[in-house]
Amino acid sequence: MAPTTDWNPLLRGEFDQPYWQQLQRFVADERTAGPVYPPPDEVFAALHRTPHASVKAVILGQDPYHGPRQAHGLCFSVRRGITPPPSLRNIFKELESDLGIPPPAHGCLDAWADQGVLLLNTSLTVRGGQAASHQGKGWETFTDQVIRVVDDKPERVVFILWGSAARRKKTLIDRSRHAIVESAHPSPLSAHNGFFGSRPFSKTNAALEAADREPIDWSIP
Repeated sequence: MAPTTDWNPLLRGEFDQPYWQQLQRFVADERTAGPVYPPPDEVFAALHRTPHASVKAVILGQDPYHGPRQAHGLCFSVRRGITPPPSLRNIFKELESDLGIPPPAHGCLDAWADQGVLLLNTSLTVRGGQAASHQGKGWETFTDQVIRVVDDKPERVVFILWGSAARRKKTLIDRSRHAIVESAHPSPLSAHNGFFGSRPFSKTNAALEAADREPIDWSIP
């Protein structure tokens, strides 16, 4: 299964690469052996929800959530009715500190994705209960290409990079055209080392407005 919408012609070359075939076989084998998240129809949800043409910002995660019913294809997001995990709760704390927006009653970030915030994990699947289990299998090759085709956009995009894994992607981004907002990861292990107080939401909007782009309404209905 591959992403559709306007991403398809930009990424089509990846689907003929040997790594892509190997990756799809690996994920299929993993699904026969046990739970893999997110479900097959949600692996590319970030690309389906946020067309390339509408991307204004990118939040880069690492792994999908590896607990039952948590991951649904948008990094850091969980569906309504699922308790927000600790990293997401910390994101909401910083959102309130930064913009005065109180934490929502749920953890679904569809409202951000629908405004052009690409919620992209660097690995798009994970084995149930085993963090990082699908890293190094080929997803990073694909998602690096996603970052490159976003970088190719002529209008400014703000790349929000939380944590060392995301920050390593800076080499893929043309900083003469785009903006980077970076800090420690919102995980409880690192949030107090520079995520809290980093004001990523107001900084992102300031960078968009400086380029005459519409800011993002970060409130979550």
